[in-house]
Amino acid sequence: MSTPTRRSSALKLRMMHAGAAALRIANGVGEVVAPGLTARAAAQRWFQIPDTPARPRESGQSGPGGGSAFETLSLGHVIRGTSWGDGPVVYLVHGWAGSAQQMVGPVEPLLKRKCRVVVFDAPSHGRSDPGPSGPGRSHGLEFAHALGAVSALFGPAHGVITHSLGAMAAMLALRFGSLSTERLVFLAPMTGLQSQLDTFADALNLGKRTRRRIAARIHDRVGFPVEEFDVVRMASYAGDAPLLVAHDTTDRYTPYGDSVRLVEDWPGTAELLTTSGLGHNRLLRDPGVIAAVVSFVVNENGPQNQRRLAREAP
Repeated sequence: MSTPTRRSSALKLRMMHAGAAALRIANGVGEVVAPGLTARAAAQRWFQIPDTPARPRESGQSGPGGGSAFETLSLGHVIRGTSWGDGPVVYLVHGWAGSAQQMVGPVEPLLKRKCRVVVFDAPSHGRSDPGPSGPGRSHGLEFAHALGAVSALFGPAHGVITHSLGAMAAMLALRFGSLSTERLVFLAPMTGLQSQLDTFADALNLGKRTRRRIAARIHDRVGFPVEEFDVVRMASYAGDAPLLVAHDTTDRYTPYGDSVRLVEDWPGTAELLTTSGLGHNRLLRDPGVIAAVVSFVVNENGPQNQRRLAREAP
């Protein structure tokens, strides 16, 4: 016999599926009769952060003890984070709907190697205030400006370790000149916005007319066309910084093949670390991945061409 909790969960799941189906039908009709209105509603969804993380203000910091909480302003809004140690600075940048707490795996091993480690929450994420987009909304440019503001506080980077959208944010900050770094690490990176927008539009059953209008709305909101959000196109802004990309073959959010192409097309030195069974987020907590990332950042093993780390999920 099913329990009340299981029945409730099953009911909620059916209601979600029914709502999604109804939305897809409505969007199909909207493509024909009102593509502008349909695009406006879809664009609101595009900038909405799903399952926005809680903001534990009482904590004061993310990660291991002994850190120093800090605040800084980005675009007039408060960004909060934590720093540890002294020495060459390494920034940890979370992704969309993530938080600084997700990125703290490398903190202690980097501290043992005499680095200064800095994490922060992007606008409308974790403990930081909403940015210009308002509560529960943000985008890659707000991430980039927040990283630039934090970099202005702590100085040039020895290394930048990013997850998902954080990779795009780092490249934008390099492009804007608000960040410089000697080494880059991208974990499950979002390498281009167009493919993400296509996936989003497919899920919502958005037609060609609506898609064109969404792209125009994104351009109007952030000031850049969608095709400009491409990590390879911005690679020259990284200068000679070597790149390590780590990606899992089972990632359901950012395609593994995109990272393969990124490493192949990167104009400088680039390495690919492949895992299996960790998905999009467990990659951040895996001891083998963390060890490889820290070793790369502090350049313990010298340059390599390709590395493969095969791990099964626990």
